[in-house]
Amino acid sequence: MAIILASQSPRRQELLRKMGVRDFRTMSLDVDESYPAGLSPEETVVYISRKKSDAAAALVSPDELVITADTMVFLDNDRLGKPHDEADALRMLTELSGRRHTVCTGVTVRRGGESEAFSVSTNVYFRTCGEAELRAYIATGEPMDKAGAYGIQGLGSLFVEKIDGDFYNVMGLPVERLGRTLARFGVNFF
Repeated sequence: MAIILASQSPRRQELLRKMGVRDFRTMSLDVDESYPAGLSPEETVVYISRKKSDAAAALVSPDELVITADTMVFLDNDRLGKPHDEADALRMLTELSGRRHTVCTGVTVRRGGESEAFSVSTNVYFRTCGEAELRAYIATGEPMDKAGAYGIQGLGSLFVEKIDGDFYNVMGLPVERLGRTLARFGVNFF
């Protein structure tokens, strides 16, 4: 079965490989990621992953399995996107310092007319961080292309005291839940 990951994220590609899915291709989508007001964080990421899935479905054959995902960071239900510049990164990281935030990923798996969408949320707890260390982190460039301005798989892990939930979800794919879903679509991992 042909599997398509509709994402250019190197982290998502790495996670899919770690799951044992070796034979897949990627595709890039240009999708408007706006969403209606009033959605919960979980509803928001599922809404966008479904929009991506609908866009991908128009570009693939019905027998191809397509995986789409959207990951967002929420602090008190306010979305923290990717920082616009270093000052924005410092603002976000300062807000996260000493607090809990939630990383939500919405995933849609589709083959032909059959699809399944779900969300997974992981709580991440940052230790209290000083401005000098946050500025030093920002100077590495790591936070500039990441929602919430940090990468848990990189130097950003130095700020994380603990997590409650799926670690891989924070990287962009909830591996355990995605594995169960792909198995229902006939994907074999072992």
